[in-house]
Amino acid sequence: MDTSSSSSTLPQVIILPGNGCEHPESAIWYPYVASKLRSAIHCETREKLFPGGVVLRQFPDFYVGRETIWMPFLEKTLNAGAEHVLIGHSTGAVAALRYLESHRVLGVALVSAYHTDLDEPNERAAGYFSRPWDWSKISQNAKWITQFSSSDDYSVPIAEQRHVHNQIKSHYREFTDRGHFTGSGEFPELVDTVLEFMNGVLPENE
Repeated sequence: MDTSSSSSTLPQVIILPGNGCEHPESAIWYPYVASKLRSAIHCETREKLFPGGVVLRQFPDFYVGRETIWMPFLEKTLNAGAEHVLIGHSTGAVAALRYLESHRVLGVALVSAYHTDLDEPNERAAGYFSRPWDWSKISQNAKWITQFSSSDDYSVPIAEQRHVHNQIKSHYREFTDRGHFTGSGEFPELVDTVLEFMNGVLPENE
């Protein structure tokens, strides 16, 4: 069962979809990841890793995904904070990065992240690129950040994705055949990486 919002301090996942996604609960790999993480258990305690659940729902202003709407939504409606893992895809990844500039979270997974408006009017209208990025704050405000990119991404040049990685020193995996990560209903590599961080297999940021 998807959780739409929570004031709980229990660990919880929020999936931030790309803009233009009207029904993320049934789109691409989002429900697969939500299902896997919702049932995930700690390898030692055998307790649920995310007892607060997984938020997978439509975001307001879903077509553009304006920063002025998504930031308050994350903060005040979804209560994203220190016990949350944010999984952001495309615009959702950009939103997660901006959120990290002023909010501490547990961990972040970025998919097809970028740092400019890509000369696209819709991206420019979203408002995330109107000022420089505070990469230092972004890096400090999560215990871990993992990032997934693909060199054949048709929406985001790989140079953009590598730049984000170089700035925040994310745990990084680059594919050659995943495009914009919209062609599959599964994403086991993302699930496995999140579980490795949560189980202490992969080290947190220093």
